[in-house]
Amino acid sequence: MILHSVYLSLPIDADPSELVSLTNALADLVGEIDGFTSFQHGPNIDVEQSSPEAQYGFICTFNDIDALKRYAIDPRHRALGARLVALCGGVEQIKVYDIDTGDL
Repeated sequence: MILHSVYLSLPIDADPSELVSLTNALADLVGEIDGFTSFQHGPNIDVEQSSPEAQYGFICTFNDIDALKRYAIDPRHRALGARLVALCGGVEQIKVYDIDTGDL
């Protein structure tokens, strides 16, 4: 299983309705892209006070690396990614980590 973890540094004036629209649209891709099995999202509560730069995040679960690759090239995902970059004020405001849990 692959966990695709995305952390967003949002500008003060980021449109909250655009964030809702984007997360809803990403959630709608679950099951539409083979091997994309779940999507969870929410605000970073930063209990350990180690990531104040990331106000929001989401985690997508994929069956395997091939499913993640399908997601990465899917035109729906790419269009949503472009909107996400615009919302955050640039690609450098987004951190992505792909974790292979070894689970099947």
